[in-house]
Amino acid sequence: MLHAGISWHAGGYRLAVVGPDGRRVPVPGDYASHRADELITRLRGLGDRLGIVVESTNGTLDGRLMAAGLRVHRADPWLLPDRPLLGSVPAEELALASLRGGRGLVRLEPHRGTQTGREEELAAQIASSADADRELIRAGRLFSHGDRGRREVALTFDDGPLPPYTGQILDVLERYGVPATFFCVGIHAGGFSEELTRMREQGHAIGNHTWSHPFLPELTRPQLAEQISRTAEAVADASGGETTRLFRPPYGARTPQVVDWLTDLDATTVLWDVAPDDWALRQADAIARDVLAEVRPGSVILLHDGGGDRSPTVASLPPLIEGLLERGYAFVRADDMIERTRTGLVAAS
Repeated sequence: MLHAGISWHAGGYRLAVVGPDGRRVPVPGDYASHRADELITRLRGLGDRLGIVVESTNGTLDGRLMAAGLRVHRADPWLLPDRPLLGSVPAEELALASLRGGRGLVRLEPHRGTQTGREEELAAQIASSADADRELIRAGRLFSHGDRGRREVALTFDDGPLPPYTGQILDVLERYGVPATFFCVGIHAGGFSEELTRMREQGHAIGNHTWSHPFLPELTRPQLAEQISRTAEAVADASGGETTRLFRPPYGARTPQVVDWLTDLDATTVLWDVAPDDWALRQADAIARDVLAEVRPGSVILLHDGGGDRSPTVASLPPLIEGLLERGYAFVRADDMIERTRTGLVAAS
């Protein structure tokens, strides 16, 4: 059996493979972020008896790997050496974690994603942040929805840009004249700058979704700050100077400490109140049906343009948009919804 580790760094991904004796298997090691398809093809060519290990700060690849039929495990921090300021532990360390027999590794499931096995922990951490969340809401710095008195909704898309899905989503939005907000990961921004340029030209808002889609509670404060600042720079460079303070934590993950750090970093955190779990390989009709069933005035709808096969999300958009228009909803950007909500908070105070 072969054992592969995939690390990430500022420019992309690195692959290391070892055999059952621990010796390195010679394979091309470095892949720019926009060449992830080549990395996946290389892994598929190594055969069925292949174990792949990523770690918890690499939330951009596992869905695509599993969609290609590959077996993926997550190595958590207590199994690994310390991470650098921006980047994961070395790919060789991840491959050796697989070789050691997989003790403590978590097998990822396509319908559960990068945080497979962590669902209860994630829910408990979010619940523990309720008081900190309320303080930020009162300060106009955290939102999960807008004014419930306005019949408007915000469409938001996470984890891109990723061709061809981001472009296909932009096509649909352009056809209907609908604005949206895209929360982009920095590792993809530079490689697919044409998508960000098009977002800006079509009048959409762009938000910050970290560099590598990590599990934020496992980062140090400097690592979190670096993820956010590097992504802000990449988005600005790729989109022709577009700057943003909109931030969305991957998985919505947060603790009271993370919320405090985000406050210090001057981020406006945008969550959501409608999530049809389109990332979990659902069918287009189910995605559209769930959105239409759950939406309320002021809703922020969470969808995805990256992280895997998003063709069902693309196909869900026409019935979803038409259904909301028929119900009298207007579509707005998240930043515009936030500004009106903040104005209302000030007027009510």
